[in-house]
Amino acid sequence: MVQSNPNHKAERGGFPSTHWSIVVDAGNDQTIVRREALGRFLRRYSEALKVHLIWRKRVDPHQAEDLIQGFLLARVLEADLIAKADPQRGRFRNYLLTSLDRYASNEYRSARAAKRGGGRRIDLDEAADALDEDPTPARSFEVAWAQQVLREAVQRMRDYCEESGRHDVWGIFEARVLAPTLEDAEPVPYEQLVSRYRLQSLEQAANLLATAKRTFSRAMRSVISEYEQDDSAIDAEIAELRGILGRG
Repeated sequence: MVQSNPNHKAERGGFPSTHWSIVVDAGNDQTIVRREALGRFLRRYSEALKVHLIWRKRVDPHQAEDLIQGFLLARVLEADLIAKADPQRGRFRNYLLTSLDRYASNEYRSARAAKRGGGRRIDLDEAADALDEDPTPARSFEVAWAQQVLREAVQRMRDYCEESGRHDVWGIFEARVLAPTLEDAEPVPYEQLVSRYRLQSLEQAANLLATAKRTFSRAMRSVISEYEQDDSAIDAEIAELRGILGRG
């Protein structure tokens, strides 16, 4: 039986930091806790897994959707795949990707055997061969994973700023960081931000941006902490995700 996570702590800024919480909660005996953890996983990472099958493994989108649904049911829900993750065996996302590839390869081999035996006719030979090509994490998957983590962190920061009434922090972050980064927009001049948020000086606007960056950093760490076990692993994951997004 999985008990509470001994690494649980709360960070300043309203973001919970519960190391390995998706894994811990996915193995919890309480149905509600387990269901919520699996729901977080499905919302956050199923799309990245599908992207991997389509773009890296050349699987037809409709077949990829079927494979993902089968994988989530047979491995994630029924076989407790997430709860069996072991941080000593490498990255959580690599573990998921390897598990998906093995599941898909088995499904395609079964389909080919049925085809040879006169069963259902499905043209899966090329996709099955592709699934055996590269055992390392695929770039398409890593980019989709990193983008989803980024979206989750941004949404978590926005929710926090709205709940705490810090519209100035969110607005300055959006104007000076988000829009220039994600939309290639020009950063809004500090002079406009001073007027928009009725600030006293350019220095105050700059200080608010520094606060916004710290807030986003805490939001990002809170997301990653759910699937990494300690602070050093979180630091390494942040560095790797930055590299992935930069190359993407």
